Amino acid sequence: MSTSSVSKGCFVFKPGAKKKKTVSLESYFTHGCEDAENSEVRFKLCQDLWDKIKTDTEILQDELNRKILDSLLDFTRKCSSTRKHSDWASQMRASEIPTAALVLGVNVPDHDMTFQSLSDLLQQSVTPHVASVQAKECGVLKHLMKKVLERLMGTVVAVDDEDEEETEQTDAYIHKSVHCSLGTLCDWYIAKTKKSSSGTPGKKRSSPVRDEQQQQQPPVVIIFKDLEAFNPRVLQDFILICSRYIERLPLMFIFGIATSPSTIQHMLPHSVSSLLCIELFQSLSCTQHLATVIDKLILTPKFPFKLNDKVMQVLISIFLYHDFSVRNFIKGLQLALLEHFHSQPLSVLCCRKQEALLHVTQLGHHNLERIRQLPSFKRYVEQQEAQEQVNLMTDDTHLKEVCQRLIKDLRKYHKNFYPILRCLHALTSSLPRYPLGKQIRELYLICLEKNVWENEDYQSAMKLLRMLAKDELIALLQKCAEILQPVKSKKMKNAFSQLEELLAKFKQLDAVAETASSVDDIITSPVKNLKKTDLFQLQKTLLELNESRRSKKLSPYEILRNEVLDFIDALVKSHLSSPEAQTLHEVCYYSLSATVRRHLNATPRTSIQAALSSPYYYLRNDSLKTEDGTVSNAAPDICIAYKLHLECGRLINLCDWLEAFSTVVSAAEGHDPESEHFGKVDEVKHARFIRAVSEIEFLGFIKSTKQKTDHVARLTWGGC
Repeated sequence: MSTSSVSKGCFVFKPGAKKKKTVSLESYFTHGCEDAENSEVRFKLCQDLWDKIKTDTEILQDELNRKILDSLLDFTRKCSSTRKHSDWASQMRASEIPTAALVLGVNVPDHDMTFQSLSDLLQQSVTPHVASVQAKECGVLKHLMKKVLERLMGTVVAVDDEDEEETEQTDAYIHKSVHCSLGTLCDWYIAKTKKSSSGTPGKKRSSPVRDEQQQQQPPVVIIFKDLEAFNPRVLQDFILICSRYIERLPLMFIFGIATSPSTIQHMLPHSVSSLLCIELFQSLSCTQHLATVIDKLILTPKFPFKLNDKVMQVLISIFLYHDFSVRNFIKGLQLALLEHFHSQPLSVLCCRKQEALLHVTQLGHHNLERIRQLPSFKRYVEQQEAQEQVNLMTDDTHLKEVCQRLIKDLRKYHKNFYPILRCLHALTSSLPRYPLGKQIRELYLICLEKNVWENEDYQSAMKLLRMLAKDELIALLQKCAEILQPVKSKKMKNAFSQLEELLAKFKQLDAVAETASSVDDIITSPVKNLKKTDLFQLQKTLLELNESRRSKKLSPYEILRNEVLDFIDALVKSHLSSPEAQTLHEVCYYSLSATVRRHLNATPRTSIQAALSSPYYYLRNDSLKTEDGTVSNAAPDICIAYKLHLECGRLINLCDWLEAFSTVVSAAEGHDPESEHFGKVDEVKHARFIRAVSEIEFLGFIKSTKQKTDHVARLTWGGC
């Protein structure tokens, strides 16, 4: 479209009739999905299951943050009420700014969610004047002032370029119509509070909370999300300016700290930190947060989707060795859920029991053949009689009936697995050296990998349990009873009743002191009868004493302790078998750990090297396709230069590199190799080479060196 006009004007072009097509999430899921017949059902199941997990996650995170958020709300209310009354000056100097130092930990990706919840709660129950700022948007003082005023006043504040030359001590950054200063904020705040206190005639107040806000001056809260990232000089100047207005403006700071409270002392000198009345708040550690999330989302039969040991280990390793982010852990769980329903056609059975039983009856012949090819189902078939094997492999109707029974057994397995897992963790988590791990996730990984009773650490744990005193053992058994009591399962109810009977037997035992005194009599009585004799007679007497110790009867407590631990061992062997031993476990368990690792724990250097070495797999140009792994001479310049630099040593001669590059490019252009201009360096080739080398240097493969002026140093070794 073009316009021609003598005078200046504004021309409006209406959009055409064609509208941009939007692709739904279901279409993205269906595209490339294996077995498109039930892809719509799988997408719906995946979406519903993730919605439930997401809802439970949000509720759980709110509960975990509730304590620290409530403490911060109480702090802001206390500071606001203290300022209103006359005892303000007695509790803090007039120039001190109330400051909450919130230590959140190094799990920085999770901080945004915490600050968002804090900001919402403050606006709902304490004050409508809340502003959150980040270091990346406040590089200089005027930007910090601008962001604070814009987010508090709800207006756009622009700063003139002439103000950049003003000294750092002044706070008068002037806009054409609005002064970007705290004086302007004070005037706005006074007008705002007067307007809200007067109210509308004849209109009832909304709530007691709002009534309380109108009776007193609500504080102005400024949240610094990432204190460590702020420029110390900018922060110091801002605090000095705010201290001059504290009598007119009820300011309050909240510092988000990722490392240590000592950060405030390192960033602010005493002359500035003395202007703050700081109170420390410590949030829940990220490891405790992760333990709660695993306990509520993974170690439960509520959600049918599960992770196998390798995928679980990948997610936990990324958490422990990379970011400590529970939020990223949940995103990894979401990725595994999506990949499972997208790549596994039989995931249509990964749902609630009644739905799964219904979907079994609706399976087509192709999906029934997939069931027959599952490794776990093949093992199940091998254990059956000959005629039953034939029926399972040939009769689809009979297979559906068997699959329904196997789905029910899998649900019962999960319902009994997790209570016994918690009981075993309660018994072993306090043992010396933690043979089965201190955290329940460690024990869970052992159980996922193989049968836990086949582990040497399990045998060590059982030996240590057989050495526990009476009071310690009873306390642990009571914890197990509390775990088993609410479980609605016949086997767990029977286990709970047997455990109650064993606890009742402990109460009937005689006092430990009487047992100990009888043992002492047995041990010391032969010693008292020893007489002065020779070495042979003494050795004989000691051997008899040793035999008497071995042949002595076990005490009633020791007999009962062995009975209890045999009972626990039987429960473990009955219900804690590995999930991979269960038939049709592939329906619920996601096992492609390499896919999760590739998406979540990317290796950019490997990907870049692969792209430079094999550009065909990224560009999909047939002219770039080679069979022997070499790079085509028609490849992009950076690929040619990268391939040539692999043939060099630690130092690369730029002149030789340029000549080799020019030769390859000349061959790509179709020049005759025998002509005198073949491989000759011209201005265009020289410019292309300089650009390719600059890109390779930017990617970090080479660097300039002072050893030789016409050489560069190679920084990597090996190809893709």
